[in-house]
Amino acid sequence: MKQFLRQLPAVHELQKDSRFIDLVKKHDTDADRFTDIIKDVLNDIRKEIVNEKWTGPEPGTQLFVDQLFKLLDSSATERFDYTLKRVINATGTILHTNLGRARLSENAVKHVVETARNYSNLEYRLKEGERGSRHSHVESLVKKVTGAEAAMVVNNNAAAVYLIMSALAKNKEVIVSRGQLVEIGGSFRISSIMEESGAHIVEVGTTNKTHLYDYENAVTDDTGMILKVHTSNFKIYGFSKTVETDELAQLSSKHDHVVFYEDLGSGVLYDFTRHGIGDEPVVGEVLKMGADIVSFSGDKLLGGPQAGIIAGKKALIDKLKKHQLARVVRVDKMTLAALEGTLMDYLRGEQGLHHIPTLRDLLVPLEELRDRTERFAEDIDSLESGLKAVVTEGTSQVGGGTMPDVHLPTYLVSISHPEVSAEHIARKLRTEHSPAIVVRIQKEEVNVDLRTVTEEEQRFLLNALKQI
Repeated sequence: MKQFLRQLPAVHELQKDSRFIDLVKKHDTDADRFTDIIKDVLNDIRKEIVNEKWTGPEPGTQLFVDQLFKLLDSSATERFDYTLKRVINATGTILHTNLGRARLSENAVKHVVETARNYSNLEYRLKEGERGSRHSHVESLVKKVTGAEAAMVVNNNAAAVYLIMSALAKNKEVIVSRGQLVEIGGSFRISSIMEESGAHIVEVGTTNKTHLYDYENAVTDDTGMILKVHTSNFKIYGFSKTVETDELAQLSSKHDHVVFYEDLGSGVLYDFTRHGIGDEPVVGEVLKMGADIVSFSGDKLLGGPQAGIIAGKKALIDKLKKHQLARVVRVDKMTLAALEGTLMDYLRGEQGLHHIPTLRDLLVPLEELRDRTERFAEDIDSLESGLKAVVTEGTSQVGGGTMPDVHLPTYLVSISHPEVSAEHIARKLRTEHSPAIVVRIQKEEVNVDLRTVTEEEQRFLLNALKQI
């Protein structure tokens, strides 16, 4: 062991090797950074020798040096490789939380790239030549697509709830139905966010039933807000009742000191019920029914980047903009660019909606899915790889904690192999292909749902299956 340790090459000797410069150039780094990699790799080898786990060539030989440079190459590749990577989502779940939720439209992507690559008028008014507000870029678009008097954007909807509660209901009572105290992803609870904001929760009704008189009886001089939370991630069926938006708006209007706030969660700007999909409330309609202020997510059914969008009466929005927390939860220029690009698609009407991947995948005609799926199954069969592809009927999920009771009819390609397990195929697709491919496994078969796969991604998937 001591002999092996003594024969390990010195760092300065390795730096003289022509392969050192070649690897520095290959990985687009500098000599000092690559020297750090050499030291780390040599330390790892030294530990393996001490622990009698080294199985490579004997140190001091040319074979060892050759092996060492291979290890340096792979170590540099790993060190300079991004951990956030592109993934092909072949599960059919449109807003897959683990896979980044909504994909941006091409218009939004182009706007982000242009904004990131160049200086911009983020907080500058070009016509006047003076300082401006970052809120202005998206506010006008939100107003146009929702009919709101004013709007602003924060980094997510949980932040929107926190800001609204802190600015408008701190040290005041907030009336909310027990059936709407939901828990969102990562064990974050609406009730906890409310408590952190300094608001005092007044729970009314029961888990399954809350009546208008429950709210009426709870209003006092200390009441600052009536809150309605849209339960985006679950549904209560059977013996249940909730109070509608217009009823709560009327109740709030009877008390000058009470604000009516509705947390809409998913953020729907397009009426999906026109296609028989779900029953999500449309933001503009909720505002028309009398909500003073609403908030919703940007990366769910709206189809944009992660953001919390707040819309409503100008006096309330102005108060939020001036609150100290507004700077804490504000968004950067890339988020604003992505959201502006997305909302611009909405502004274009039906034609623009087809550019937004979330809406496109939700509304894709079933016949189109069937035709694509059948052709893809034929392509797999033509590979002559032993893989068997069968087209079956199935369902897609919306995902992202939205429309939990909606199951979209779809067609699946069920893939199997007589000698290779479904788990093995799925693992190879996920770990041995770039971009990585994520699929469903059911009944010992790999299921591919093309609802969330583009034509380009379909070719990647076919090539990956061919390699298997």
